[in-house]
Amino acid sequence: MRKIVFCSALTLVFLSCLYIVPGSSNAQAAVLKYANFFPPTHIQSKLAESWSREVEKRTEGRVKIEYYPGGSLLKPKQMYDGVADGISDIGFSVLAYTRGRFPVIAAVDLPFGYTSGRVATRVANDLYNKLQPKEFNDTKLMYLHAHGPGFIHTRDKAITKLEDLKGLRIRSTGMSAEAVKALGATPVAMSMSDAYQSLKKGIVDGSAYPLESNKGWKMGEVTRYAVCVYPVAYTTTFFITMNKDKWASLQKKDQDIIEAINREWSVKHGEAWDSSDLAGLRFFMEQGNQIAGLDPKEVERWKKAVAPVIDNYAEELNKKNIDGAAVIQIIRDSLKADM
Repeated sequence: MRKIVFCSALTLVFLSCLYIVPGSSNAQAAVLKYANFFPPTHIQSKLAESWSREVEKRTEGRVKIEYYPGGSLLKPKQMYDGVADGISDIGFSVLAYTRGRFPVIAAVDLPFGYTSGRVATRVANDLYNKLQPKEFNDTKLMYLHAHGPGFIHTRDKAITKLEDLKGLRIRSTGMSAEAVKALGATPVAMSMSDAYQSLKKGIVDGSAYPLESNKGWKMGEVTRYAVCVYPVAYTTTFFITMNKDKWASLQKKDQDIIEAINREWSVKHGEAWDSSDLAGLRFFMEQGNQIAGLDPKEVERWKKAVAPVIDNYAEELNKKNIDGAAVIQIIRDSLKADM
């Protein structure tokens, strides 16, 4: 009887070994869908895809990412709600497309005079980390980043003074629209996906965007002039966020790995905005276009014109029981760190 029991045990051990591969786990990989509105060829889209591959690599395949660029899974305006509702597990979009939804972090987009994407990215993450606003609470925020200085580009008319903007229809979103309005132009809300054709057809007279978009979105083909006024330059903040249930379903060790990757990739995105600004500037000039600044007296006029935009936004935050002055001060202090 003992022989029979011993042989049976050996057989069970042998059979179980057939299903064990050294170093593997019986747990199935978590497969996550990642939606992004940037076209696959854009540097920001390539970085999002490289983030996905890095997650797969460092989690040793326990987390796999299916990447959907170019708005193929979710459009930019639907991105945040789509992630919260589980249509996509991860989403990459821009705060400006859902104006009013993220009042604290959207303050970063005001015309504070940004000098680079690296600086704007740091400011956005500083503000979030210091205040931890509840506006992202129905998802798990991965990280934020922001583009370099945003300028006004025009189709047919060079801008040399405030009066030149009067009556012009300038494509702009979020806080940049407020700055455009304060400068005397008429803001037209529109996503970057629609901007090229609208400029080409003359539906709008110009657009507010960073230099990178001249190449990244081919805007340099449909604009001829750019006016670069750094002291009133705005930025646009982008978010990468994950469905809360999907995040909670991941192993703690994989969550920690992803958090570490997030910190690295936020910096990479900021640096990429700056390198692509240079590429966008070259592309713009190669088209025979013109780029110019303003004389100091005119710059002061522009600064005076947009100053109320920041003050008014602080007041709007106060009405929402958010300390507007504190939000603005954190942003200004973060900006001073590079001065």
